[in-house]
Amino acid sequence: MPREKDVLTTGEVAKICNVAPRTVSKWFDSGQLQGYRIPGSKDRRIPLNSLIRFMKSHNIPLEGLMSGTTRVLVVDREQEVAEVVQKLLIEHAGYEVAMATSGFQAGLEAERFKPSIVLLDLHLDNGDGRELCKLIRDQEDLQMTKIIGMSGKLTDGQIHQLRAAGLDGFLKKPFNIKQVIQVVEEALAIVY
Repeated sequence: MPREKDVLTTGEVAKICNVAPRTVSKWFDSGQLQGYRIPGSKDRRIPLNSLIRFMKSHNIPLEGLMSGTTRVLVVDREQEVAEVVQKLLIEHAGYEVAMATSGFQAGLEAERFKPSIVLLDLHLDNGDGRELCKLIRDQEDLQMTKIIGMSGKLTDGQIHQLRAAGLDGFLKKPFNIKQVIQVVEEALAIVY
């Protein structure tokens, strides 16, 4: 979303504030967030200056406002793989992308970067990704972050167990950039 945009949808505001669209609707309906409804529709629109005032008064970080783009954290133990995925996501999808090659680095980067999506190598640090998944899920300000597991070694049963443990999607290695973008967009799809 370009910064020059003067009026935002609830979905765009949700991405900027890293919350669910339903939360933005509640802010709007309670009068906390000023905006207007499209005539003859239930759709809400929030002027940018109103959003900035709201974010400042509620101590919501303004970093998301500067980009408004999808933020992806690529976590892969193989640095070359992480770098290629990072480069391709920036070039082909215009995402803001950070990367990590260990569980510790991923935890620090997730806290700093506040990603919309984490692409997680499930064999990181010789584990199955559950620990990092749990760590992300336990962070209050990362509740809306979607986690996509990546592996070329898991069975369908193992994938099902990991989804039950908190994965929002899965990519089977090797994959192409089109598949990555599709999985990211599906995980972020906002249903009103």
